[in-house]
Amino acid sequence: MEQEFLIALGSNLGSEAGGRGETLVSAVAAMAAAGLRLRRLSRFYATPCFPAGAGPDYVNACAAITGPDTSEALLQILHRIEADFGRERLQRWASRSLDLDLLAAEDAVFPDVPTQTRWRTLPPESQRCVTPDRLILPHPRLQDRVFVLVPLADIAADWRHPLTGDTVAQMLAKLPRQDRAEARPI
Repeated sequence: MEQEFLIALGSNLGSEAGGRGETLVSAVAAMAAAGLRLRRLSRFYATPCFPAGAGPDYVNACAAITGPDTSEALLQILHRIEADFGRERLQRWASRSLDLDLLAAEDAVFPDVPTQTRWRTLPPESQRCVTPDRLILPHPRLQDRVFVLVPLADIAADWRHPLTGDTVAQMLAKLPRQDRAEARPI
């Protein structure tokens, strides 16, 4: 049986929300061309730039896919696709032509429970300047981000975080209502 991965897609560089939406459609096609199999795709959402004021607003979506045997192999494919779309990793949380984040690999915790917990509980003031030097799964900021949880709820509302026990729907419900309302389907 193939492992299912949850991926977040985002773009905030392009002429307008429609153009950024087209970027995500093209990214899904590029993932298929790279051998990744799309299982489910969320609606596309217009979302405010994060952090606020850092650039144009985003178009975000999430996908459930199957593909390579390991998370590391998948991450290499995703980084290659981002590079093909002009993504440069020059500054943390900078505007980007395409962002493909590996959110989860079923119930895997990577590299281990203490490391994932340390990154998940990192204070907000440290998050801007400290970057992990390896893949952390589930994505350590997953539970904090409306722009991920809203589209993820479209395709995996019942997925349960292996360490907190919360489902996507429960994580989303914990975020402020005003923030949730800022993610608008397009």
